[in-house]
Amino acid sequence: MTGRFPAAILAVAAALAALGCGGDERQDADAPTGEFGLDVTRASFSARQSLAQPAVLRLDVRNTGRRTVPDLAVTVETAGRRRAGAGTAAFGTAVAGEDLADRTRPVWILDQRPAGGDTAYAGTWALGPLGRGRTKRVRFAVTGARAGTYRLRWRVAPALEGSARAALGGRTSGAFRVTISDAPVDSRVGPRGRVVRSPP
Repeated sequence: MTGRFPAAILAVAAALAALGCGGDERQDADAPTGEFGLDVTRASFSARQSLAQPAVLRLDVRNTGRRTVPDLAVTVETAGRRRAGAGTAAFGTAVAGEDLADRTRPVWILDQRPAGGDTAYAGTWALGPLGRGRTKRVRFAVTGARAGTYRLRWRVAPALEGSARAALGGRTSGAFRVTISDAPVDSRVGPRGRVVRSPP
């Protein structure tokens, strides 16, 4: 009787452990799967800018499929001149150097981002569901902070996690070649006291 008691305890403990682990169920079992229709009907960003000049990156994203897009994700990356150890960041470039506390150097100051879209993924914003036939306007208000010529890339996806993917046929990625000049922008005071800046 005494020898069977420890064995019974071990059996019960093993059964409880199996229940606690949830068996073979994956944590992403409820993540969205399949194809979703996405099409960026308008993408705009000024090709010529100046330091300290405001600019707006605009993407109009339409759901062209038959299902609601579960969590529209927008990713932005900036690439500049190719240098050893350089990388990309959302509105900046990553520079080489292990002794640097922050390896990112801003090309643009991000003044305004899509509300409530911040995620743990660098350079990616999650903007929530997008209903069938609906269009979401995505805006990033920025200010030029680093002179040079850069390539700003963007892409959209139906979700951050799972195997959801955009269906073929829609425009879901693109890029802008942007030159930021360090020449001062001509400005004057216009009607009603507003400052009017000339194009760079």
